[in-house]
Amino acid sequence: MTSAVLDELKWRGLLANSTDEEALADHLEAGPVTFYVGFDPTAPSIHFGNLVQLMVARHLQAAGHRPLLLVGGSTGMIGDPKDSGERTLNSPETVAGWVERIRSQVERYLDFSGPNAARVVNNLDWTGPLSVLDFLRDVGKHFPVNRMLARDVVRNRLEDGISYTEFSYVLLQSMDYLELFRSQGCTLQFGGSDQWGNITAGVELVRRAEGARVHALATPLLTKADGTKFGKTEGGTVWLDPAMTSPYAFHQFFLNAEDAKVVEYLKVFSSRTRAEIEELERSTREQPHLRLAQKALADDVTALVHSPAERDAAVAAAAALFGRSDLRDLTGPVLEGVVAELGVVDLGAPAQLPSVVEVLERSGVVASRGAARRAIAEGGAYINNVKVSDVDAVLSPDDLLHGRYVIARRGKRTVGAVTVRVGS
Repeated sequence: MTSAVLDELKWRGLLANSTDEEALADHLEAGPVTFYVGFDPTAPSIHFGNLVQLMVARHLQAAGHRPLLLVGGSTGMIGDPKDSGERTLNSPETVAGWVERIRSQVERYLDFSGPNAARVVNNLDWTGPLSVLDFLRDVGKHFPVNRMLARDVVRNRLEDGISYTEFSYVLLQSMDYLELFRSQGCTLQFGGSDQWGNITAGVELVRRAEGARVHALATPLLTKADGTKFGKTEGGTVWLDPAMTSPYAFHQFFLNAEDAKVVEYLKVFSSRTRAEIEELERSTREQPHLRLAQKALADDVTALVHSPAERDAAVAAAAALFGRSDLRDLTGPVLEGVVAELGVVDLGAPAQLPSVVEVLERSGVVASRGAARRAIAEGGAYINNVKVSDVDAVLSPDDLLHGRYVIARRGKRTVGAVTVRVGS
């Protein structure tokens, strides 16, 4: 038997590994299936890599299956072992705060009403009351140490050392599957391919403890065209929290997707049909300079994560930044996101407002004040999209957007920003 939703996940490049694929397809077709995916609160927000899992959950729910979104209040206090070394343990209070923030984030992406309504669960609810003796007897006895030692991350850490705490993380995550199988009838878990060892350990624990067959699948890790990990900007992780990555910066990140990878990302993050994506693939191949696929990707993902209104504001901000509309029309929060992405320079609260030459140089759009004067003389210098013709020009209070921001530009594409405070 084949499964329409499994075929859709495969076409979209969302299936890297699975337990017996034929059995999984039969199970999905015989559904509805209760499935779960977990998010550990190791930061105040989830990032766009986690959005891959939420997209899988959306596809499965749309096919009639029931989602459980697990926010790991207990596993988040331990942290999955990393190759680079021991994690710093966060306080229970910090983790509890992050659990609530992430709960509110993941709830945005699925339907919490109807016959296959989603539900958020917290593994601290069943791990917290468990005694050490019960944990060792009921869970630990099913884990051969030799198999735990054979895990890649453990083997890589043995020389420098790995704590028993991190060594035991796999038991905690596996216990989640067992608990959700028992209490919710959950028979499918999925996550990123870097979690495959933990995921299959949960499958094995359910088999050993209950004699039941359950299923698992894993999504591929997204990479850039050169094979390096995808998910970092020069400033760090691309977060789904607008206070940590502004909607403008988020939109720009996807707008800059490589031609070689943009269709892959569209399949993952957009709900567009196969015909629509294939048409965008054709345009990328034949007219790459139009960047239609990148624009579709950035628009779709920003609207999903933030809102259609925030998407429109991000598009308007980009247009204004390069002189295609008025910067003064941008709201304060949108402009703040723009200048943060540019790498704004704070000029403080000088006794007198700075000269245009100083702003051009300090913002980084020219290398020196001499270069700033030449840019003005050649007609290629702009303050807030207004061409500057006087090399001795000084900012006026009207030049301070929202009372503090100044956008400097040289030519068509070189843009920078400064902040200036009037008074102290």
